[in-house]
Amino acid sequence: MTPAPAHEARPTRSERTLEIAGLHTTVVGEPDAPVTLVLLHGYAMQTADLTPFAHSLGVPALFLVPQGPIASPAGGYAWWEVDSEARSRSMTRGARDLAGEYPHGLGAARHQLGQFLDAVAADFKPGRIVIGGFSQGGMLALDFVLRGPSRVDGLILMSASRVALEDWQPRRARLDGLPVFVSHGQSDRDLAFAAGEALRDFVLDSGARVSWVPFESGHEMPLVVWRGLRKFLGALLK
Repeated sequence: MTPAPAHEARPTRSERTLEIAGLHTTVVGEPDAPVTLVLLHGYAMQTADLTPFAHSLGVPALFLVPQGPIASPAGGYAWWEVDSEARSRSMTRGARDLAGEYPHGLGAARHQLGQFLDAVAADFKPGRIVIGGFSQGGMLALDFVLRGPSRVDGLILMSASRVALEDWQPRRARLDGLPVFVSHGQSDRDLAFAAGEALRDFVLDSGARVSWVPFESGHEMPLVVWRGLRKFLGALLK
């Protein structure tokens, strides 16, 4: 669905794979890092699309990149199923804003992410935890922050959209004071740039401390996002 993120060269860090709460997970970094960062890939993607961030950001963090549990017909994996034909029809009318959609399987994905984070807390005992993702992974991360049982210390939303907005609105107070990174492409043909701006405004109006990174290209993670994310994580570590 999207190319691997652009990044600057950095020395390769230790990488291994584990099963955590039933999810095949790529682990990069050391367990004693001051922050644990859980990154969720987007629809029809795989963990390898996000691990370059873990190797190249150069921040003292333990990166956990779980693989979505659902095989996508388009290749790769997903956190919930998507009607491919309906999606294609919608995209012919232009880039989308999913605020009014209530994805079937979102609740199950949120529950599984909660089990994953419980296992991470038990096995790694992180001092601080940040979760986030790209596209569908970003939507799931925000849904968990708003409706999940546990708190996090930061949130990353790359090329995402609001979903299930009526369910999210009453829970906005959970974002108050939370550091949130939001990025979106001005030429995104999948999720409209206006959807990214609306997502930014949603978290900003909820009291979050927002770092906003718009960029000129499409549904992807270019170098400007890498730089913005590195700056965001550096400030969080301070």
